[in-house]
Amino acid sequence: MRQAGFSRTAIDAAWPSWWDESLGQSPSGRAELRFAIARRLGLRPQPLLGERVEFIWNDEARFKHLTTADAGDKAAITSFGMAVGRVLLQASPTGPDITVIEPEQLRAALLASRPYADLGGLISTCWALGIPVVHLRIFPLEAKRMHAMVVRAKGRFAILLGHSARFHAQLAFTLAHELAHVMLGHLGDAPALVDVEDPATATDRDEQERDADAYALTVLTGSPNPDIQTDLDSFNAPTLANAVRNAGPLYRVDPGTLALCLAHRRRIWPIAISALGMLYPNPEPVWRDVNEIARFQLDWSSLHEDAADYLQGIMGLVDA
Repeated sequence: MRQAGFSRTAIDAAWPSWWDESLGQSPSGRAELRFAIARRLGLRPQPLLGERVEFIWNDEARFKHLTTADAGDKAAITSFGMAVGRVLLQASPTGPDITVIEPEQLRAALLASRPYADLGGLISTCWALGIPVVHLRIFPLEAKRMHAMVVRAKGRFAILLGHSARFHAQLAFTLAHELAHVMLGHLGDAPALVDVEDPATATDRDEQERDADAYALTVLTGSPNPDIQTDLDSFNAPTLANAVRNAGPLYRVDPGTLALCLAHRRRIWPIAISALGMLYPNPEPVWRDVNEIARFQLDWSSLHEDAADYLQGIMGLVDA
């Protein structure tokens, strides 16, 4: 499996807790081990008996912002994500039948109960719609970390986040962008859609990516192309932090989102990130906030103990 491209951490996470070296002395024990690993990594179990790796989902996902990639890498990402997503959906409550929710409608619904359309509101909305959201702490490949991924199984969707953001505002755009892919039907007939790079900074956006960006920005700011202006030609991080802190409540846009929008327009990312540090001086790890919500939303009793252990490991909840 290492030769097939899987990371050591992914293989270790897939290794069942019930395994004991004594079981390896019997053909049935070795076969059960292979079947367990295959289920968790999205592999066909029979070829593993002959020491071969075959992916269930080979080249079926849609990849965004991917310039070059080995076919095996793409298959590993897709199969791993699909396997995780199917377990998530098994343990998550179903929501209403999803029809297209316009971004203006979604923003209005969020603002009805909170001051801003922010990460917490987006996560709550996804779970209410039957779309589980988790932040991966283990990735299938050593060298490549997908930014985010939407998977579909039996007509339902799950969102897997991979971006290790320091601040909620950074991940809010990613989640809104992935939700846009769901609402705009961008998966088509594909089982998954993978954003390899950060949509906020990618330069190779196709039409679907531009539409997803516009949807996300409308949800977060009220405009598909927010015109964030400043009367200063140059400014530092404290000035920016103070400005967005004052402007956010006026426009009902999260101050962190305002800072990032200006950073995108003027290409001042370092200043904006420093400003976020002043707005939120002691941030908790964002992934932990995402996965703590998932911990309480998921019906762990619906999963076999091994599957629950695996999912907790993937989510970094084992020692939490």
